[in-house]
Amino acid sequence: MLKLSKAEQDKIAQAVKQAELKTSGEIATALIPQSNDYAIYELLLAVIVGLIYSVVIFSLSSELESWLQRLLWNYHVYYLTGFYLFSTFLVILIVYFLANIPVIDRLIVPRKSMQSWVERRAMQHFAQSGVGHTKDGTGILIFISALERRVQLLADYGIAQKVDQSRWQQIVDKVTLGIKSGSLADKLSEAILECGELLEKDFPRASDDINELNDNIVQLDK
Repeated sequence: MLKLSKAEQDKIAQAVKQAELKTSGEIATALIPQSNDYAIYELLLAVIVGLIYSVVIFSLSSELESWLQRLLWNYHVYYLTGFYLFSTFLVILIVYFLANIPVIDRLIVPRKSMQSWVERRAMQHFAQSGVGHTKDGTGILIFISALERRVQLLADYGIAQKVDQSRWQQIVDKVTLGIKSGSLADKLSEAILECGELLEKDFPRASDDINELNDNIVQLDK
């Protein structure tokens, strides 16, 4: 998971301050470990592996029974059934926990599902954090979901009407590259400054402009 040091957090906050010197736009950033727990996919994988294991182990029942007879003095056929059940449960449990490893999660969860959950979580934060409630509708949220390695950029109505979506995509691609290359703070800071330059033309900073949103990156737990 992505972790930002205090120095990196300060760098991002400073970039927001610098960008907002040129524009009345309000730039907010947020980082979350993952937008959903994806437990259903992890459980599904574990059950499938467990079923495959049970079929394989059942095909070896005669060899397994001979082994148990040598291992146990008072062997009973119930021991074989118990071994089937216990070992299958153990396999399912192990696979389920292994599926929680981010690398495996990214392999088993469909990309569309990940993108959908990141969009939902970004919209939720956009509304709850106040980014979508600035005075002139000039809030921007750069939302980063670490597990999915996805970035969602949301612009309020005042900005969305003025700036072409393709320009936002360029900024999203820059931050995404920062996630994958391990240079999130640098790329995010660059993206924030680009946002400021992009907004300066249509939303110049007014003399009575006030800072409506916190400049620090919000690090969400869930």
